[in-house]
Amino acid sequence: MVIGGAVLDGGRLLAARRSAPPELAGRWELPGGKLEPGETPEEALVRELREELGVEVRPIARIPGEWQLKPGYVLRVWTAHLLAGDPQPLEDHDALRWLTPSQVDEVDWLAEDRPAVTEAMRMLR
Repeated sequence: MVIGGAVLDGGRLLAARRSAPPELAGRWELPGGKLEPGETPEEALVRELREELGVEVRPIARIPGEWQLKPGYVLRVWTAHLLAGDPQPLEDHDALRWLTPSQVDEVDWLAEDRPAVTEAMRMLR
């Protein structure tokens, strides 16, 4: 399972641009990563966002639905509030953007992330 974070702060959603693998590079996603053995999804989200972005978050609620990424990997997304840190693209990303609801379509989202992004934007309105 892959856990994604719809990080919300000040009426904005954090988007991360992939730097790898080549077929995903340049596309935008909700940051996150793989669930490790023994972790809850919420623990995985906190760990992944600390590793990838250097921030501390508090998971809030799971966005309904799950999306097939590739065989054996399903994406589930949680909303999260930024608690501490200034997000930096430390791993797997080369750019970050905070997007308001009116800006959300300015980036080329990965198709699997789009339904969760739409739901997160509904929560911001």
